Amino acid sequence: MDIGNIIAAVVVLGVLGAVFGLVLAVASKVFEVKKDPREEEILSHLAGANCGGCGFPGCAGCAAAILAGDAPVNACAPAGAENAAAIAKIMGQEAPSGERQVAFVRCNGGVNANKRFDYIGVKDCLSATKVAAGPLECAFGCLGFGSCVAACQFGAMSIGPNGAAVVDPDKCTACMACAKACPRHLIVSVPASKKVHVACANQDKGKAAMSVCANSCIGCGLCQKECKKDAIHVVNGVAVIDYDKCVGCKLCTKVCPRDAILPAATAEEKEKYKAIKKAQAEKAAAAKAAAAQAEPAEKA
Repeated sequence: MDIGNIIAAVVVLGVLGAVFGLVLAVASKVFEVKKDPREEEILSHLAGANCGGCGFPGCAGCAAAILAGDAPVNACAPAGAENAAAIAKIMGQEAPSGERQVAFVRCNGGVNANKRFDYIGVKDCLSATKVAAGPLECAFGCLGFGSCVAACQFGAMSIGPNGAAVVDPDKCTACMACAKACPRHLIVSVPASKKVHVACANQDKGKAAMSVCANSCIGCGLCQKECKKDAIHVVNGVAVIDYDKCVGCKLCTKVCPRDAILPAATAEEKEKYKAIKKAQAEKAAAAKAAAAQAEPAEKA
């Protein structure tokens, strides 16, 4: 082949490459989508875990949603209050206030829950519910296959010694990815400072709930009657705590016959509390009797 033709071809290709490159460079400038620099700033203050707990496709999606006003400045719970405040400043808003939240599993059943059959299959809670509605007799119980554990990007979830999922509040960021992974909707957000929780979601009537789990709430109402702050009520057959009123006195735990309220009181604590209540009742009865005896004498 003629060397001149080769050189000519190389030159033509080089010129065409330069022309097309120039065209692409101009086009990139003409059709460039202007990006708000605040989006990158917001992204820098997010957790970077891409956990999806915010409900958006990754941290970039969350940053875009915050910038567009489709998500609050504290949409990324794992980022924490300090970063939420920084994002609020970027957006020209006031820093959000409120107590830190953590996840809590409303079940303390595990091995104490009766089984209908032994499940042999994919170790996934949703998959287990597809087989005859799940292996547990309790339709509200934790299945214990760890879908929530797999969803947690922060090592805050585990399967406890009794076979039910538990949360480590010190590691929990309240991203609530675990709650989205739970097919029975047992995981809720609670104030981190509160230590008394109802570990049951069973809404069956007393006898029915009692027949499926040794730790189930039976809606007896003893906790509701005992609470001096009106902070716990039976709603739809199960006890529910009003955290705005709860002071953590734990009286409800001492009268719960099913240990459905955590931290569960020991047998010794329950007996001691019964003795105190009995002494108080006897004292009140004695005072009432004395008043009744004194009344005729006063009239005379």
